Amino acid sequence: MNIKVIALGKLKEKFLKEGIAEFQKRLTPYASFEIIELQPVEIRDENLISKALDEEAQKILSHIKPQSYVITLEIGGKMLSSEDLAEKINEITQDGIGEIIFVIGSSCGLSKIVSSRADFKLSLSKMTFLHQFARLILVEQIYRAFKIIKGETYHK
Repeated sequence: MNIKVIALGKLKEKFLKEGIAEFQKRLTPYASFEIIELQPVEIRDENLISKALDEEAQKILSHIKPQSYVITLEIGGKMLSSEDLAEKINEITQDGIGEIIFVIGSSCGLSKIVSSRADFKLSLSKMTFLHQFARLILVEQIYRAFKIIKGETYHK
């Protein structure tokens, strides 16, 4: 199984980089894992947000194969428990899909173009997180999902 996270923006905080690197290392027995960082489009005029999101969409979509299963992180997405996420990932793999791509948009969100490409829309919480924190939370939850799938002891 290939797991990719496409995220707009670079991580700046050392502690977040270290946390993500730790979970990325822990994931290696379960899946190939990659984070693709894309440069967000600079927005100089609030009236041009939609145009900027569409430009970002083209960058995002260039990394997605037609056969990839795409999960976007969206405010209006469905909230899942850790067990439900594990079940979702397990179902996807049992359906013979070889790649899951999680997409984290920029601070302005995601273009409707990317949202419409999603096979599933996920919300991490009703709370708002910094994008960098969302990335760490997502990677930890992906790791937790694999531990649940394998029946291993990490998840309590």
